[in-house]
Amino acid sequence: MTTTSVLLAVGQALLLVGALAAVHVPLGTYLARTYTADGHTRVERGIYRLLRVDPDAEMRWAAYLRGVLALTLVSIFAVMLLARTQDRLPLADGVPAMSSHTAWNTAVSFATNTNWQSYAGETAASPVLQAVGLAVQNFVSAAVGIVVAVALVRGFARAGTDGRIGSLWRDLTRTVVRVLLPVAAVAALVLVAGGVVQNLGSPAEVSTLAGGTQTIVGGPIASQEAIKMLGTNGGGYLNANSAHPFENPTPWTNLLEMFLILVIPTALPRAFGLMVGDRRQGRAILATMVTLLVGSATLLTWAELAGPGAVPAAAGAALEGKEVRLGQAASALFAAVTTGTSTGAVNAAHDSLTAPGGGVAMFTMLLGEVAPGGVGSGLAGMLVLAVLTVFLAGLMVGRTPEYLGKRIGRHEMTLVAGYVLTMPALVLLGSATAVLVPTADAAAGDPGAHGLSRIVYAFASGANNNGSAFGGLAAASPFYDTAIGIAMLLGRLVPIVLLLALAGRLASASSVPVSAGTLPTHGPLFVGLLTSVTLVVVGLTFIPVLTLGPILESLS
Repeated sequence: MTTTSVLLAVGQALLLVGALAAVHVPLGTYLARTYTADGHTRVERGIYRLLRVDPDAEMRWAAYLRGVLALTLVSIFAVMLLARTQDRLPLADGVPAMSSHTAWNTAVSFATNTNWQSYAGETAASPVLQAVGLAVQNFVSAAVGIVVAVALVRGFARAGTDGRIGSLWRDLTRTVVRVLLPVAAVAALVLVAGGVVQNLGSPAEVSTLAGGTQTIVGGPIASQEAIKMLGTNGGGYLNANSAHPFENPTPWTNLLEMFLILVIPTALPRAFGLMVGDRRQGRAILATMVTLLVGSATLLTWAELAGPGAVPAAAGAALEGKEVRLGQAASALFAAVTTGTSTGAVNAAHDSLTAPGGGVAMFTMLLGEVAPGGVGSGLAGMLVLAVLTVFLAGLMVGRTPEYLGKRIGRHEMTLVAGYVLTMPALVLLGSATAVLVPTADAAAGDPGAHGLSRIVYAFASGANNNGSAFGGLAAASPFYDTAIGIAMLLGRLVPIVLLLALAGRLASASSVPVSAGTLPTHGPLFVGLLTSVTLVVVGLTFIPVLTLGPILESLS
């Protein structure tokens, strides 16, 4: 690892941290006010009238959940319909209709904020499907993730409300109108200024230097790129995703895209602290997220610049699958950011990461994407782990655990346990099934440790609603489209059911006074405990399969 490489990696990380720190307080405060303000804007009132809903009618958790489920199912149906009929839509330019299994996978993927793509965006998805179907879901699915987290925060902040955790339609409308749309609009303009393509023209035929012709596909890329990053979605307009110069042309647009990925997840902990009336609680959650992200980024950068396989003979660096205009350091940092959140965007081929680098990216994703996680889902996942931490600490000292004035008992821990176990069950069962199905196993393209890593990564990406992939897996098949679609749907909806049930139960409970024996949950001790629990829970679950995959590949 050269001094120049180290300085470049540190410089990029410091620029990113500085930008996030500059907006942390104002954005976090704005988010808290967004979900606690009483008034409605004129645009919002118009939307409520159109939807025929009362924004001031507070919902119990079950009604809130029914709304989320209904919205998700309608979204899946709408995107499937567009995908199956896109050849008959305007601007299709010969793009065929998607097969039934690809349409299912795509619809579930974008409705669940996963944005896994088993198709090539520039050749298999028309501009209408991209803009009307997929980009709209980028807003809606991101908003759902945020409002579920807000509902859980209200569960901690309220007491004796008969399980009422807010109005889903008010929360969704405010999230889109006050947060996602304005920020995405500004980001899209900045990306256009940076060279990202934005047009509605037909593909252009150009002559190459070799005397042939090449089809250059454009489209409304910048507008989709902005919300793809801001909403931690990740589905690229083009097949190469953020490695393509039309989506990510320069080093500074690369930094901007990482900033957009992280800005809401890192601001939500402050909003959480303000909403529960103790900013120290938000700082503790953020400190844990940052600790995990810094560890991931450091290990990935080391793996790509100096780890095993990083300096092959006569090559000087592990440049395979990476864009020269961005470099290894930026690729490693981007990989840590995208797997630490529920974003599926990539600016390098993860399949070409070194063995330890790919293992770190996979492990970061398997943490449950809480470093800092997706918009809303990261905060919610970290709060669940915080409840688990105080429960374990209570067992060690023989006290009934409490968190933010709420007593944690058997019913709460049943919901927490279900949440923690859902993702590992989907990943391990899905991977085991794929290994046992001959055609699915063969699609990994490698009978050894790397092939297993490709399969596990795919189901980890689906069940965690991430969307990135080890590109060597031939996933465009009925088996993988169906199986990963199921993993995405269950990986999204089962945790939401458990989170909202937990929110309703907490909101119904009375607050208990803080006593001398209550574990402080705002200091370095709790940050250390929470970080340890997060790592241990993942380690005990996934170390065996990681040993057979990336660890074995690293040793060989």
